[in-house]
Amino acid sequence: MPISPNISFVLHDVARPLRKRFEQRSRTSGLTRAQWQVLAYLSLHEGIHQNRLADLIEIVPITLARLLDKMEARGFIESRPNPADRRAWLLYLTPLAHPLLEIMRANGQKTRDEAFDGLSSDAQQQLLQTLSLIKSNLLAACTQPAVDREKIHG
Repeated sequence: MPISPNISFVLHDVARPLRKRFEQRSRTSGLTRAQWQVLAYLSLHEGIHQNRLADLIEIVPITLARLLDKMEARGFIESRPNPADRRAWLLYLTPLAHPLLEIMRANGQKTRDEAFDGLSSDAQQQLLQTLSLIKSNLLAACTQPAVDREKIHG
């Protein structure tokens, strides 16, 4: 009996070549996927604290700190003192990062166009709504313990 595709595996199997194709298009920039992700999130949340950015990207703060150090050394981001807390620093893009954002957006659009070839705009919208609902459900579920009470035998 053939096994039907598992949605979790399919989602993972779609995400991998989507990332790979974006990376192929973006290889000449010299940025890693993680650095692209930092630029993308920072473009939406300039003036954010490093720990909050780590939460958004879902990486540990020390890993983000290494990425930020490299990106700051290349002149793409800068840390500025937080006027409300002298111990904290806030992150901003530099003018050098803005052309990279345009490249990133164009590469992302080209990649999405390839991925969604043959899907109507209605089907694309429905897929986005469905995936957004799945993400929301899982984020809510992750706030609860993952214990199935009825399966515990004492």
